[in-house]
Order: sequence, then C-alpha cells, then structure tokens
Amino acid sequence: MKIILVGFGAIGKGVAKVLHEKRDYLKKNYGDFKVVAITDSSGSAIDENGLDLIKAIEVKETTGSIKNYPEKGSEMKSIDVIREVEADVVVEITPSNLETGEPAKTHILESFRNKKHVVTANKGPLALCYKELVEEAKKHGVMFRHEASVGGAMPIINLAKETLAGNEILSIRGILNGTTNYILTKMEKEGLDFETALKEAKELGIAETDPTQDIEGLDTAAKIVILANSIMGLEKTIKDVKVKGITKITPEALFLANKRGYTIKLIGQIKENHLIVEPMLVPIDSPLNVKGTLNVAMFETDLAREVVVVGRGAGPVETASAILSDLIHIYTTINTKQKMKNI
Repeated sequence: MKIILVGFGAIGKGVAKVLHEKRDYLKKNYGDFKVVAITDSSGSAIDENGLDLIKAIEVKETTGSIKNYPEKGSEMKSIDVIREVEADVVVEITPSNLETGEPAKTHILESFRNKKHVVTANKGPLALCYKELVEEAKKHGVMFRHEASVGGAMPIINLAKETLAGNEILSIRGILNGTTNYILTKMEKEGLDFETALKEAKELGIAETDPTQDIEGLDTAAKIVILANSIMGLEKTIKDVKVKGITKITPEALFLANKRGYTIKLIGQIKENHLIVEPMLVPIDSPLNVKGTLNVAMFETDLAREVVVVGRGAGPVETASAILSDLIHIYTTINTKQKMKNI
C-alpha cells in the first residue's frame, strides 16, 4: 500500500516513526506499507519506491523542512503531490483549523477526486463539514477513516461503529481533552488556582503556547460534533454546541465538590440531539473521574448498557496508533475486495 503523508509536524513524524518501527510486523501480517511522499508547508519529498522514514525525520528536525531530503526533495506543494503522485491513501495530518477547516478540507476533497482513500486526525473539516466529506468519499468510491480525530489512541469511533454494531447509542459523555483534565486534576490535588495550574501545564508541554481552544472548551466541542455525526448520525457543526470552558473554576469550588462526594470535570455530552461542553459535577467513584491527561468516553447503549473506554487522548505516537489502525482497515478491505473479484 502506497501512502502520502500530508503534514509533517509532531503527529506526522509520529506516524513515520510508527510505520518504520512496525514495518516487519506489517509485512509479515499484512503487506508492504510504503510512504511514497511526505509534504509540509514548504515542500515535499517523493520516492515511488518508498522514502527512508528515519532519514525523513532527521531532515525535518535538522533543517525544518522535508524539501531538503537528499535527491528526492522539492518545493512541490501538498495539493500537487495529492494530484500527481501515485498512491492508495492520503494521511492528512496538518494542524486543525476550527474556523475554516483549511487547508485540510481541500486536501481531503482533492484526495477523493483523485480516487485516494483518506485517513485523518484533523478535527477542523470534520467539525465543520462532515456530511459533505462523507458524501464526496461515497461519490468517488473511496474510504474515509478518522479514528485519530477524537481521543488519540482510544478506539472510540471504531468501537461504536464496529464492535458495538447493532447497539443503539443513546448518549455519549466524556472527557476528551487532556490539557483541561490535567489542569483540573492539579487544582484539585494541590489547591492551585487556574492560572498557576495552566502555567505549569505550559511549562511541561501539556498545554499549547496558546491554549485557548482547550481551556475554552472548543477542542472538546469539535470532538463531540465528530462523534455526534459519525456515530449517532446527526448533522451538527461546532456552531450547534453549547460551550463553556474551565477558566472560571476555582480551587474552592473543587474543594466544596469533594466534600459532597464529587469532582468537577470538563464534560462533552451528546444526549437527545443536544450537544453540550461545560464543567460538570462528576461523582468521585464514577468511571468518568479519570486523572491527569487521561481521556474517557462513556456510551449509553440499548443492549450493552454502559460501555466505557479510557486512554491517552493525545501524543504523536498515541495518535499514530489510531492512524495505523485505520490504514490496516483500508489495506485489508482493499485486499478482501480484490480476492472476491478473483474468485
């Protein structure tokens, strides 16, 4: 399977690292997974026989751009690579833009038009125009997978759609942002005020330099829109979510909640077609009371009742885990169809 990586930041390098480390496992159990092109904002590297992924990571880290890859580098833009380079799958992992969804939206649509399957971790276009993307994928007869867009390594979307197939998902609740969970955990355990806990999270690299999307609840809002649309068949955008962040939470509020047997968590919830993100009281013995940077999602279903999944919601290698799962799904689906044709 020939792969194009579009975006070569932390997650892109994580995907390259995982594909390199798992190459023997993949070859033995599935087949040859080759990255034939890598692009970033300044250029690309292309090799139809497969790029050396360790060399690609070194080039990016030492020079800042993949276009400096020896002999195979160029200033060819991502969109042209998608159009012109022969490949089966495009992995779209550019930074998320929750205002326009670009450039990821254009990358994804252009991939579909060029008969390339897509795997993405990008929340922007999924939170803004999910229905359009799904319809375009169907129109062009390609697969569109996005497990990594919610919950990092946690199998949330595929768990609901595949393992829990046949169940009606009645509601979804969860903690889907590790930065806010870390801040609230520090405030609760150490009595820190919000600003001090945020400063510490930034120093540790847990919070972004500009953590607005996290602390104001927008990152969680984007994720519950993706879950509402992909799992529950709703047609929502981020504008349909009632959102309140954690900036007004105080250590005193957490202390009083603890005295009553509760904690306070930033919860994203989908129930009866309503999408809400806000700090909520959670019983201390609830499965939703996870600590630190952990994420958790709870499905309420008609048959299996409550199903809870906990895991690491962020990180390059963790996110790459979900991307790899989607790549394997596409590979095995293509192979199965090919075998059926040959019977």
